[in-house]
Amino acid sequence: MDTLSSLSNALGMLLITFLMVETFMVASAGNFNKDVDITWGDSRGKILNNGQLLTLSLDKASGSGFQSRNEYLYGKFDMQLKLVPGNSAGTVTAYYLKSQGSSWDEIDFEFLGNQSGDPYVVHTNVYTKGKGGREQQFYLWFDPTADFHTYSILWNPGHVIFYVDGRPIREFKNLESVGIPYPKNQPMRMYCSLWNADDWATRGGLVKTDWSQAPFTASFRNFTANACVLFNGVSSCSSNASSNNAWFSQELDSSSQKVLKWVQKNYMVYNYCKDAKRFPEGLPVECTVRNRKQIKI
Repeated sequence: MDTLSSLSNALGMLLITFLMVETFMVASAGNFNKDVDITWGDSRGKILNNGQLLTLSLDKASGSGFQSRNEYLYGKFDMQLKLVPGNSAGTVTAYYLKSQGSSWDEIDFEFLGNQSGDPYVVHTNVYTKGKGGREQQFYLWFDPTADFHTYSILWNPGHVIFYVDGRPIREFKNLESVGIPYPKNQPMRMYCSLWNADDWATRGGLVKTDWSQAPFTASFRNFTANACVLFNGVSSCSSNASSNNAWFSQELDSSSQKVLKWVQKNYMVYNYCKDAKRFPEGLPVECTVRNRKQIKI
């Protein structure tokens, strides 16, 4: 009996260890009470429904925000958002990954508020070593205030891909081979915030926030991180992460490329790579490289 008991205890500990590793290496999902900290805005950020829902509010005094407890180095991140309804002009709801320091990396979704009846603008950007300026903007093919929709970031050694409800809208490739920095060394946290940016957010700042409509509220649920988590500088993913996690080597196949082109043809409203007036000395290198030879994963 002692031998059987010892074996049972050992198997139990092995199972617990396996489940913990699987949780950290493969997926962290679902409960805001465990996954995030509300970092600013006093009581304007609220975790509800036993951790299944989080709301951020903005009034004239302050906005609000939260961040993930974990730091990540590569992953697939999903969040369902329901944006501020009605006249949301001047407001920005943000969902992004960001590292620390003066030479930070950052991958941004920002949702620029609108006057009632006008479409939201989805503003995307990629920062590497503290340098951004890679804006692409889109309209959506649905009302993002009527219900929750899923916004995803895939970040692996070869690609950053932005998705809306599973449809790719933007791809940023690893082009270090032609001298373009890529976010690969700095761990990032997930951040969300709701704040006032009426100096630029709506029609370049022409439309100001109507504070009579405050408080403005955005809602978040179902945050999932299939990701490599960093603990004391050590990644939870092993050296063969690509074989354990499909997202680690994921890229757009031919059908996904067609969807990307469809979205960009029909819903893109600004592309820095087409803004010759902004770059009179020539477009950024990644906009002009024809044979886009990228890193092998």
